[in-house]
Amino acid sequence: MRFNTNDHIKSINLPPIGEVRAWAATRLPDASELIDLCQAVPDYCPPDEMLSYMQQLVRDPQTCRYTPDEGLPEVREAICARYHRRYKAKIRTDQLCLTVGASQAFWLAMLVLCRAGDEVILQSPCYFDHPMGLAAMGVRPVYAAYNENEHGIPNPTVIERLITPRTRAILLVTPSNPTGVTIPQARLTELYFLAQRHRIALVLDESYADFVDGLPHDLFTLPDWYNNLIHIMSFGKSYALTGYRAGLLAAAPEFIRQALKIQDSMTVCQPHITQMALKYGMENLDYWIEEKRLMMSLRNSLFAAEFVKPGNRFRMVSSGGFFAWVKHPFNGKSSRAAAQHLARVVGIMTLPGEAFGPGLGEYLRLALGNIKERQIQDIVTRFRQAV
Repeated sequence: MRFNTNDHIKSINLPPIGEVRAWAATRLPDASELIDLCQAVPDYCPPDEMLSYMQQLVRDPQTCRYTPDEGLPEVREAICARYHRRYKAKIRTDQLCLTVGASQAFWLAMLVLCRAGDEVILQSPCYFDHPMGLAAMGVRPVYAAYNENEHGIPNPTVIERLITPRTRAILLVTPSNPTGVTIPQARLTELYFLAQRHRIALVLDESYADFVDGLPHDLFTLPDWYNNLIHIMSFGKSYALTGYRAGLLAAAPEFIRQALKIQDSMTVCQPHITQMALKYGMENLDYWIEEKRLMMSLRNSLFAAEFVKPGNRFRMVSSGGFFAWVKHPFNGKSSRAAAQHLARVVGIMTLPGEAFGPGLGEYLRLALGNIKERQIQDIVTRFRQAV
């Protein structure tokens, strides 16, 4: 190229899922059929009733048009009603912005909060898109080190030591991507008031919250929750609409007002058809989400039970919802080398721990959304054969 490009972008590694797929494409000729434990997407479709409703929407010319940047009022009202049922939330439509997936909600939040040179604290292991995005903005990710004995649950004492005058936010994912661990309610409350004391934001990415049994947390019941809390959500996982990019940003009305300046120049609005599908889901599919939560809980339990049987030298560290976090047995080899070996030799795609933060070369993330219960025994057999 005969022109300069952004040094921030050049410093970022390529997306890890694409790298793993490239390894899998070079797998040995006699390898078994490829199994994807790499990307965290549901293996099932939305319910037939939602698909039928969406088919009708396609024929409505209005669905082809823009909506208000923040989303249709009736859709945001339906979301507020469901958040009241789910979280007992004190939340209003002016505190919501519908986004093109949780990824765009993250970008809106960080661009409003941060300038180049600022810092954001991440709990390691963290979702790989977050440090990639921060690096692209010139914002420094500061990692709270992973403590396996604490299952990666953030420690307020450790977090507080990392806060500097440049810190703008504590950014957490719960349930965790990649470990599957849900941060306890009491710990989230502690971190909320820690952020409040230091006049910084607590940003919670809760993309898998609908796979938590019971109340994920009670922060939305606080009358002034929005003073320090910023909430990111992906309904793509909840309703199996990942390709429709159904995300949400919830924050103070003034924060949303500032975010809409970026929204308008970035995407204008969440796709109209996605918004209408969300409204239908919010009003009709609570029962279906609970069925899928129970299904994923059973799948995770069956997988964990099979994985820890004698003869498997890979060690289960934690699991929950869509994920299992395991330690590989290849002493002296990086997790990238371990993941490459699994992809090429036994046809299992996993993500290396190194993608989720520094010092995680002993770990692999397994995504369980893509598999069926009947595949579990074969998958674990391949892990045993891989060593």
